[in-house]
This record gives sequence, C-alpha cells and structure tokens, in this order.
Amino acid sequence: MPSLSQLIAPTRQATACRHQATLTHAFERSGRGLHTGLRGRVRVSPASPGHGVVFRRWMPDGRFTDIPARWNLQVKQPACTALRKDGVLVRTVEHLLASLSALRIDNALIETDAEELPIFDGSAVPWCEGIAGAGRVEQGEPVRRLRVLRRVSVSVRHRRLSIEPAEDFAISAHIELCHLGAFDWAGSILPESFPEDIAPARSFGRFIRVMAGRCYGFVARKPLLQGCGPRSAALLFRNRVIGGLRMPDETVRHRVLDIVGDFALIGHPIEGRIVASHTCHDLNHALIAALMHDRTAWELV
Repeated sequence: MPSLSQLIAPTRQATACRHQATLTHAFERSGRGLHTGLRGRVRVSPASPGHGVVFRRWMPDGRFTDIPARWNLQVKQPACTALRKDGVLVRTVEHLLASLSALRIDNALIETDAEELPIFDGSAVPWCEGIAGAGRVEQGEPVRRLRVLRRVSVSVRHRRLSIEPAEDFAISAHIELCHLGAFDWAGSILPESFPEDIAPARSFGRFIRVMAGRCYGFVARKPLLQGCGPRSAALLFRNRVIGGLRMPDETVRHRVLDIVGDFALIGHPIEGRIVASHTCHDLNHALIAALMHDRTAWELV
C-alpha cells in the first residue's frame, strides 16, 4: 500500500488545484485520556464533500451530539483544545486534527464514546498510522483555501504569536526552557514530512508540576492530568527528560504539532506563515479569533 506522502502530490501547483479528500475506509483507535484518565474508543470514518471534520459524541443512553471542528465552538480547558456544543464537550482533539489537516483529509466523521480522545504516547503517530492504513481518496469538490492578506498578531507577556502572508502553510516556532535551553524549528507543513518530522513529538511538562496537578485533580475530583505519566508525555526533570528525547528539539516540534491542530479549527487549508514564541493553546485560539474576526486580513480562494 502506498504511503500518504506518495498519494499526495507535494508540488505547489497540485496544492493550489487539489480537490477535497476523505478516507477510503474507516479506522478505530482506543486509549486513555490525558486529563480524565478514562478509556475511550474513537472511530474515524469517511464523509461526503463539504462535510468537514465533525465529532460525534455518543452518550451512554444512546443519544449523540455532532460537534463540528470549528474555532467558534472552542472552549477553554486546561492544557488541551476542547469543543462544546449544546452543553456536550469533547476535549484533547488537537493531535487528531493536526494529523487530518497535515495529511489533507478535509472530510471525516469522528465518533467517540468518551469526553476525551486518547493521548496514547503523547504524540500524533497513532493517528497518522490510522490515516495511512485507511487510505485517502479525493472527491469532486475543490478545496477553498484561506489566504492571509496581512499580518495579525497577539501577545500575552512573554508569549507572542502572529500570522502573515505566505505561499503555503509554514511555521517558525521558538521556545526556551529552564535548564534545557532554547529551541527553534521552522518549515512548511507538508504531508510527506509531517509524519516523521512533527507527529512523533510528544506532549511535555515539568515532572513536579504534572504530579502536583494530578494530586490536585484527584483530591478535587476534577479531570486534570489523571492520565499523564512517563508513558503518555515527555516529563522534564531539571536538565533532562525522563526516558530521553526522541529528537533534540522535540519540545518545540510539539508546539508546532499543537499549532497545526489548533489552526485546523479554521476549517480551511491555510496560506500563511505563523511565527510563534512561547505559544500555548490559549494564545493559538486568541490569534485564530483575532484573524477570523478581521475580514480585511484574509480571503477564501
């Protein structure tokens, strides 16, 4: 079976002219959530042109709620991206959204029986493998792209984030961590490189802060970091990472992964360059809102 990078033409012309795409077959994954610690099952299925990416949250009584993966349904939750519609929540969606977006799957139905998607090992590799195994098929409708026309930026203290015009979707990210130093990554988000360059980068956090958060969540009976540990994240302890890093700049690459997943909530492929310094989910969503509310800063093409 050919890989997704072989199925998708990497040229600028092919990107500009491509049609919408969905999965050839459905695939399933299951695992525990980062915050709830509860096990959930996810089925990702093909969808028709124009459907977009939609989450279907099944409840124990057999009812379900469809929640489109759109920026205006995003709600604030600790250390993840979450969506809510009609009072129904689905959280920690960013890694799956990043994988679908980077691998150019425009239409998909994502069914889940849990509030939170699985975190797996903290990376997006299981999602990419599921997409590759399911296959990709183009559909009849053309893709509409969001083209950034001028720079838009947001900042909160030392955190800065902006988006500016570019020919493709590119990201430049910077992060500096105490005891570990500064890390930078820059490049375009392409289907042929994303599974190897960005998807393996894991969620990370300070070991002591994670353990304190877990204790607080347990005592307060709140879904906070109950599934976080060395098997589901890269945990930092002073000047090292427990179990080691997968790549020297894994931390900044994970920031890139989160940016791709969060900006997938725009609902269209992006022609623009994001410049990030110490960004986080909250700042990502603030820039998305600022961009989408400024109709002079972008156009659909």
